[in-house]
Amino acid sequence: MEYVIVTGASTGIGYAITKYLIDRDYFVFGSVRKTADAERLAADFGEQSFLPLLFDVTDREAIEKARLEVSAIIGDQKLSALVNNAGIAVGGPLKYLSAEEIRQQFDVNVIGLLSVTQAFIPYLENPAKVGKVINISSVSGILVSPFTSLYSASKFAVEALTHGLRRELYFHGVTAVSIQPGPIKTPIWDKALSFSGKYDHTEYGKVLEDMDRFIKKTEQNAIPAERVAQVVYRALSARSPRPTYLVMKGGMFAKIISWLPHRWVDKLMSSRAKKV
Repeated sequence: MEYVIVTGASTGIGYAITKYLIDRDYFVFGSVRKTADAERLAADFGEQSFLPLLFDVTDREAIEKARLEVSAIIGDQKLSALVNNAGIAVGGPLKYLSAEEIRQQFDVNVIGLLSVTQAFIPYLENPAKVGKVINISSVSGILVSPFTSLYSASKFAVEALTHGLRRELYFHGVTAVSIQPGPIKTPIWDKALSFSGKYDHTEYGKVLEDMDRFIKKTEQNAIPAERVAQVVYRALSARSPRPTYLVMKGGMFAKIISWLPHRWVDKLMSSRAKKV
């Protein structure tokens, strides 16, 4: 039996990854924040293949409790992978974002990710097989768009942590991989990036009203979460996985934009914001 931890397993990408791995005979520990979600997932997947872990990635005490639960079940065995999927998206003009919003974005996406990783690294150190830390980053970790800059900043940090973990844990038999999804059909943007009304009193009011329509249009062309799950499985199964995997339609176009001179991209992004 191979064991994997997936954080943020209740919906979206996390749920898709959990299901995909269970269907391929992995035992998944899935983190959720609500008891109702734990019960729902346990019913969906069954106790032979799944165990919910009840914790928020910002709660170190709860993470430690989850670590003890995992340790009690796997015994002397090791984890095959930790999939850091839990995350939030905070959108809005940097000029007006509150200190609380800024802190929350980094507490979950960066500090929370590292807290979970620190807790479970010892269970990935395996002389017989390379353990994997698989971080769900984003195309926003290589490309910054207006009004999602704070989210991008957190994902740029995830990219840095991924590269750092891979280099620091090399001699411990652990590698780290970044999965960079583009627009995916998940609830994350509906939850966090609805701008309607929020900034009407600012100079960005009209632009952000139109951005809502742009986001909805983007969602229509988004790829299903199962595509990300497939790539996670590919990285998990590979003897020597690639450091990064970009998962999106038109991925090469996004890469090309990230390679262009910054002033060119400034003009491109600003003109898009005016046109939406």
